[in-house]
Amino acid sequence: MFIVCTSVYVAVKDKVFQDSSNSKPNKNTNQQTETNHSSQLSAEEILKNIISSAKQGKIPNQQDIEVGKTFLKDITEQFGESTQKDQVANGTYLTYQKQGFAVGYDNQNRIYEVRSYDANLQEIHYDDIMKQLNKPTKIKYYKDQQVDQIILVYDLDHIELKFILPRPTNENNNPTLHHTSVSIIDQPIPSTGTKLDQLLNEMTLQEKIGQMIISGFYGTSYSNSLKELVEQYHIGGFIFYKENLTNNSQTVKLVNSIKAANRTNHLPILFGVDQEGGRVSRLPGNLGQIPSNQLIGNKNDRQFSYEIGQILGEQLQAFGLNMDFAPVLDVNSNPKNPVIGDRSFSNNPNTVSKLGIQTMKGIQSEKIIPVVKHFPGHGDTSVDSHLELPVVNKSYTDLQQLELIPFKAAIDQNVDAVMVAHILLPKIDPKYPSSMSKMVITSMLRNDLKYDGVVMTDDMTMDAIGKNYNLEKAAVTSILAGSDIIMVAHDPNKVKAVYKEIETAVKNKTISVERINESVKRIILLKQKYKLDNHEVKPMDLQKLVEKTNKLLNK
Repeated sequence: MFIVCTSVYVAVKDKVFQDSSNSKPNKNTNQQTETNHSSQLSAEEILKNIISSAKQGKIPNQQDIEVGKTFLKDITEQFGESTQKDQVANGTYLTYQKQGFAVGYDNQNRIYEVRSYDANLQEIHYDDIMKQLNKPTKIKYYKDQQVDQIILVYDLDHIELKFILPRPTNENNNPTLHHTSVSIIDQPIPSTGTKLDQLLNEMTLQEKIGQMIISGFYGTSYSNSLKELVEQYHIGGFIFYKENLTNNSQTVKLVNSIKAANRTNHLPILFGVDQEGGRVSRLPGNLGQIPSNQLIGNKNDRQFSYEIGQILGEQLQAFGLNMDFAPVLDVNSNPKNPVIGDRSFSNNPNTVSKLGIQTMKGIQSEKIIPVVKHFPGHGDTSVDSHLELPVVNKSYTDLQQLELIPFKAAIDQNVDAVMVAHILLPKIDPKYPSSMSKMVITSMLRNDLKYDGVVMTDDMTMDAIGKNYNLEKAAVTSILAGSDIIMVAHDPNKVKAVYKEIETAVKNKTISVERINESVKRIILLKQKYKLDNHEVKPMDLQKLVEKTNKLLNK
């Protein structure tokens, strides 16, 4: 029989779910041979078995169940129907009291958590865990009218192991282990409907705001500054520059460090870089010289453009990155343009559309997110927005006849993300540049061009913004205009200032929670589409990629 105990709660991904079992097995009546044998083991041996099994996604007394690989049908075929079934935000829990375990499964019927209530756990005490194992990755607590618990959490690569015990007190400073939990750290992101809404409900306002920022950072290793951005500010994406990238192994190590730290957050991270080819190529090493878009435009070959996109995608994959701020869809209509020039495919919008979309599709084919830029068109500017705010005296009709043609074509081909430029268009919005303009982002891009994907700003630390607007207030204005992601590509202190200003704007109701949720939903769907995760990536042998690149360029 089971000893009835009070309701138990378990923290998963910083959220508290009610445990699906209200009881605990009596070690004297457990009938499994393996369990009877293990009852002779010492506390040290039992802990070793728990850790060894957890690293495989299992619990010691149920080796046939592996989180992430076992499905509901496997459970019911082996153990029959459960006597207890409970719905929680992440999925459904089934309790098998006789066998001393419970499982949680998601909407795909995949087992993502297994909990052990094996009687032998009573041999383990708080001191055993703290003395024999490494320091927990984190310690959590839960208390209500019935229970007061401590939860010791250990990250084991992509697996999370938890020990749940009564909280130590003066009267009982060495409590007995109640149960263990083994779960996948990376839960699948719900795609639509109620599951997506449940995820939004689980996320704090602070987590949501973090998702709406792409941040730059200093250095080439996982620093305290980066740690703060990931763990405290929940930043949803990072942009890498040449100064962050030394070589393949260093970059992969850095990416993996960020991924490991991010495992307690709800969503995986965007890792982006400007890898356009030509003079804007940030990745280190001799990867083979990708030609400029102008040279690709001169060749004017769809297949060649597609294969260039594939190479760009493979390059990012090799470094563990997942978002390319490319291709450029600006039409090079002003030969005096100091910032676009040979980054454009052509001065002909149809050529830009044809080749740009092929490059975009090539990048997508390698499971890398392309970000087309710079909406609504940076090709007819005479100043560099890194240095000054460009002014383009064109009407909406003028833009429709030239600059908007490639962007409309990309939207028709299901573009994933659009970057908005810092360009003042006084005939459309005399007050704000495109990146802060509701007329441009909501009226033009969303309503007229029917685009409902992710919108991000160009770097808000550029002087086009910095010399003319307050950075923090500009970020708030941009969100109100319709931007989903604010890029703050330089200075983590500016990132934190923007974050806090957005948080204040929500709290004082300048920005509604609904407006925040609208953007975060788009970000979730994008990350879900590309199946982003926190799994470790391995350094690649770049030689084959270089050979493939050279072969393409020598055609």
